[in-house]
Amino acid sequence: MPSPDTSEKLDTHRFEVICEVEPPTRPDLTRVRHQIGVLSQVAGSFLVPDNHIGRATVSSVAVAREVQAMGARGIACLNSRDRNLLGFRRDLLTAAAYGVERFLFVHGDKPSSGSRTSELTVRAMAEETRTATADPVFAGCGRFEVGMTSGLRPLPAWKATADFLFAQISFSLENLLRWRESVRPAGRVYAGVMVLASAAMARNLAASIPDIAIPDRLVEAVEADRDAGVEAACRQVLAIRDSGAFDGVHLVPVSRYRQVAARLEAEFGPRRAARARQ
Repeated sequence: MPSPDTSEKLDTHRFEVICEVEPPTRPDLTRVRHQIGVLSQVAGSFLVPDNHIGRATVSSVAVAREVQAMGARGIACLNSRDRNLLGFRRDLLTAAAYGVERFLFVHGDKPSSGSRTSELTVRAMAEETRTATADPVFAGCGRFEVGMTSGLRPLPAWKATADFLFAQISFSLENLLRWRESVRPAGRVYAGVMVLASAAMARNLAASIPDIAIPDRLVEAVEADRDAGVEAACRQVLAIRDSGAFDGVHLVPVSRYRQVAARLEAEFGPRRAARARQ
């Protein structure tokens, strides 16, 4: 993979920072609007999770529309866990009416109560979305973009056709680069970066995400200083950018979004931050 000069990187590669927002669990968009306003200094696109960690949230399509009303690009995450085919078609119609065109399709976390429907899979959602493009009902609407996720392992052929791909969150640049060199997806590829807000969060991640490796020294640093997680995540973003191997990052700042925005804006500077948002 090439490693272009940093000063040219954002001009030629259009490195994109996609920030994930914390979706509202109450009918109030004040907090999510604040997240978007603060993070828009370094990000031009925002991913809105769907019924995050098995809890009911405001529709990701509705929040993605709010993102776009604030001048950024919205990506609505939709999980197959909570949908049947009719419900999914409703979501596509709603998205088309709102002008939301980018989706990330995921399997969905285990629900905190109840059970999941078995009617839909991520693959079925992707196929249905592509079929919808030819449906007269959607005539005059923009083309939907289909995004998917991948662990740091061989990429199935059907996932390789995605318009964009989010690689699993990793704390190892070497593992990310090794995986990136092994796959040839058709679309853009974004590396996953997450801020560790606490040692407890690190332990929960290690227990819930297969194959994730969190360095002991990072957990110890976060336990001693909460800002250590912010600093480590921002360093990872910059290292991924400078590697030239990815089109951008999917950044999960959790509750530390103010600190993340300040740190990255200081690094990019106003001129570079503007280009990063392109």
